[in-house]
Amino acid sequence: MGVRGVRAAGPLTTRVLSLDSLVRLKRAQRVPEATSGRIPLPDGMTVPLGCDAVVVPSHYGPLLLPRLPRVGCVYADRADWWWIVPCDSDVALEWPAPVRYVPGALVPDAPDTPELIHRPQDDVPYTPPIPLYLALCRVTGTTPAWSRPLSA
Repeated sequence: MGVRGVRAAGPLTTRVLSLDSLVRLKRAQRVPEATSGRIPLPDGMTVPLGCDAVVVPSHYGPLLLPRLPRVGCVYADRADWWWIVPCDSDVALEWPAPVRYVPGALVPDAPDTPELIHRPQDDVPYTPPIPLYLALCRVTGTTPAWSRPLSA
């Protein structure tokens, strides 16, 4: 059973929008805050899936490292750790508070810019998003969204 799209009807045409298209449209509607640019990845990194960032208060960072099977590029500023994940790692995930999800890994204009504190040994900058999500749920005491009881 496939995912059904939403039909967008015009005066002369009908077009089916996929779930991917709907997610991209939602992202395009977001108003970005003032940014100073993307987090600069180290030379030699390949990003076949694009880059987003999961921003975590710095006191959680050391708690997350031993819980992850793989750690990609991690950056830190005075207040936060920035974990590089593939684009669209927020689709169908409710990242737990106080975590922020930053499409495009865009850094807000601020006096501190994040600096690289961990680089993987290979050329892929990503931390796998599902293990990161589960580790964040664990350290923040949040139940993963798919484990919560359904309400009518």
